[in-house]
Amino acid sequence: MADRIVMLILDGIGDRPVVELHGRTPLEAARTPNLDSLAKKGVNGIMDTIKPGVIPGSDTGHLALLGYDPYEVYTGRGPFEAAGIGMELRPGEVAFRCNFATLKDGKVVDRRAGRIKQGTDELADAIRGMEFDVDFEFIESVEHRAVLLLKDPTLGPYVSDVDPHEEGLPILRSEAVEGDEASQRTAGLINKFAEMSVDVLSEHPVNSKREENGLPPANIILPRGAGSVPDLKPLKELKGINSAAIAGIPLVRGVCELAEMEVIQVEGATGGLDTDIGAIMEAIIDNIDDHDLMLVNIKGPDLPGHDGDHQQKIDFIQRIDGALPILDQIDDTYIAITGDHSTPVTVKNHSGDPLPLTICGEEVRVDDVDSYGERSCAKGGLGRIKGTDLLNVLLDLAKKAEKFGA
Repeated sequence: MADRIVMLILDGIGDRPVVELHGRTPLEAARTPNLDSLAKKGVNGIMDTIKPGVIPGSDTGHLALLGYDPYEVYTGRGPFEAAGIGMELRPGEVAFRCNFATLKDGKVVDRRAGRIKQGTDELADAIRGMEFDVDFEFIESVEHRAVLLLKDPTLGPYVSDVDPHEEGLPILRSEAVEGDEASQRTAGLINKFAEMSVDVLSEHPVNSKREENGLPPANIILPRGAGSVPDLKPLKELKGINSAAIAGIPLVRGVCELAEMEVIQVEGATGGLDTDIGAIMEAIIDNIDDHDLMLVNIKGPDLPGHDGDHQQKIDFIQRIDGALPILDQIDDTYIAITGDHSTPVTVKNHSGDPLPLTICGEEVRVDDVDSYGERSCAKGGLGRIKGTDLLNVLLDLAKKAEKFGA
């Protein structure tokens, strides 16, 4: 009998109808014979990762998928980014997720500095050389991402972002959202850090070369998502299962690290559009026998969603579909395919739209759905569930759930 679980998270897979696609979503427009085959032999539904209409972050979304209540355990994005790149966060310290971004004429014109891929190590070295008011760590991550850790126990985490979250706007002034003195001090430090980063990075040789080549300079650091270390009960203790995760981006790895899951490193799993999907699938095959649960995040669909590129999203979905037949090698396993949030190309950001969900494996109540898509899955036997319920459903199918009551 099936007793293992693969939770395949297609990051940002959900979308809305696109005019250029004759009212179809990118998922509906894509050629997906393998996803459709899984839907035909599985039970289907749609899922609100947190609850209807609530827009999930990738961090809160994955917390929910692992069975945690984000409203109880979430303290901010920064700590997960820090954990995902191996930074040690101690109680009382404050972590921020940061972007290398482009500032021009006082406005943020590119929040990702052209999705910069080279030179961030040199830029980060320059930032680390700053003389600042408190001890800090600053480490570059994937592409435009970085993490800032303020190492002072007198600081508070309850501050607003410097990042305006939209292009064409000036940077914001961070403020203490709860008015406490500790967070007020943090806000002042973060405002100063962003300002100093401009002085350090504007004339840096990496940026001079980028501008010579017609690329946007990474001339400001935008901290956001402040948080202190969350109090997460290990997933082993919470659900009694041995679990592992594969993820190309530090944020998701950090969530899984703090849940004390085994995080499996896969060469070529970049978290970008160049990620090696075949290597990820091979890693599932190689590791599933040792775990009750494997959570596997494939970031690709989210990126063209943010960029508003429906054709690129279609192309990446078709790449995922082409890699799926290898999963036929797995026996005695339930496979759930869904996302952590929707990223519609018409919105260019996360949205609260529900996600398609398929579960395949022995003894599922196969329904009449014959294709994997937002509207087709909505007709399935699972109905509409919350993300916090998904793991419970899978554990019940895999005979790993405990009875509630006598």
